[in-house]
Parts: sequence; structure tokens; C-alpha cells
Amino acid sequence: MASSDKTPDPMPVGDRSVPPGKPMTMGHQIIDKSAQMLQTLKPIKQMSQHVCTFAVYGHDMSRQIEAHHYITRVNQDFLQSAVYDSNEPSANLIGVEYIVSDRIFDTLPQEEQKLWHSHDHEVTSGMWVNPGVPEMIQRPELENIAHTYGKFWCTWQVDRGDRLPLGAPALMMSPQVVNMGVIKPELVHVRDNKFKISTEELRKLRANIPVSKPGNARVADYWMHTGKGFAIDIEHVDMKMLEGPKFP
Repeated sequence: MASSDKTPDPMPVGDRSVPPGKPMTMGHQIIDKSAQMLQTLKPIKQMSQHVCTFAVYGHDMSRQIEAHHYITRVNQDFLQSAVYDSNEPSANLIGVEYIVSDRIFDTLPQEEQKLWHSHDHEVTSGMWVNPGVPEMIQRPELENIAHTYGKFWCTWQVDRGDRLPLGAPALMMSPQVVNMGVIKPELVHVRDNKFKISTEELRKLRANIPVSKPGNARVADYWMHTGKGFAIDIEHVDMKMLEGPKFP
């Protein structure tokens, strides 16, 4: 089963934007609220940024989505983010992206680099935004992100109507200024209206942001070099068995 080309099996009747299941009971709500007060939830509280941008499926670039990243800064060279399909309380968790600086990226083997995408065009085109944060305040972070690379696995393909995370994950790529990498104008228009911003104006403001010069070994944005993408298939394999204890 390829990661995205298989049509999902029929799902229970209902709102296609909502996972199937019974409504929350008062008891479950009390349990959740109590847990929130008693537990630290330390990893979640490390999330320090909300970024809205766009992503395309690495094997089918006609499929494009708005993606909301909730980012944790692990250190100066490594970020990790939980990716949702919106910024609403009912948003679906659709994947995870890892972000590394160009310094780290250059240490990766070429086969690994093929799975990653650059962020410079996302930044300079105005696609990458921190909703509600003034451009002047986010400018230093934008200049850093323009020199990073991401690996984004989508685990829930809500754009095709899946009401649950079905099938294998899909590798996502970033918007680019070349054919098939340009985000559909209607998607940008909807995003801009929602956050009361202008991607075009942001593009003009960011025109002078310096971007990474391609290193000799960099093969990120692999589809741009080869016209080929990646799709994940599920296959049966022999399970590796746990060896029993060895006695003398």
C-alpha cells in the first residue's frame, strides 16, 4: 500500500472533518482537567513558536496543505515540531517535522539528505509566518530559519478526507519557486485572510534576507534535481525474534 495513492476504505458516516467516536462525557472532561492541573506536561510546555506555512506531498506535488507547526527549540541547531492541520482547538495532529541548521545538515550522508527540504524559499517568499508576531520581532528568527533544512513526515492525510490516520506516512516537501513547487494561490489567499496578512508584502520585506549557498554535497529538495519523489510502502517481513538467554 503506497503512502498516499490508495483510496481510504469506507469510514463510518459522519462529518469527514471529525474523527469517528462518541462525544466526550463529563467524566472524561473532569479526568482531563484534573490531569492538566496535576501533571507537568513538560515537553509540551517547551513549545515556544507557532508557525504557519505550506507543504506538498513528496510523491504528488499537486497535493498541497496548510501546515501549523508548534515548535520546540532543542538547541541552536536543532528544532522539532508537532504539525497540525489548523490552529483551532479541534485541530488534528497530522505529523512531525525535524529542523536542522545547515551546519548539521552538511554532516549528514547524501542518502539521508535526500529526505530533507530547504527552508530558504519558504522564508523569503513570505510563506513561513509566525501569526500575530510583528515582522520586525521575528526577523532574526527568519534569518536563522532561512539557513535550515526540514524532514516532515505526514501521518494523517486529512486533505484526502481521511477521518483517521490511515496507511503509511508520507514524506513532505517545501514550497519552491519552480514548477510543481509553487503553492496554489487560493490556498495562500485563504491563509492570508485568516491571519490578516499579505504574503506578497512579506515577500517584498524579506527580499534581502541572505540564504544558504548550496554546499557541494547537499542534495536536499531531491525532487528538484531528479524529478523523482519518495513514497512509503507497507510490506510483510520476517520478524526478528528476541534471543533467549544463553547459558554456559
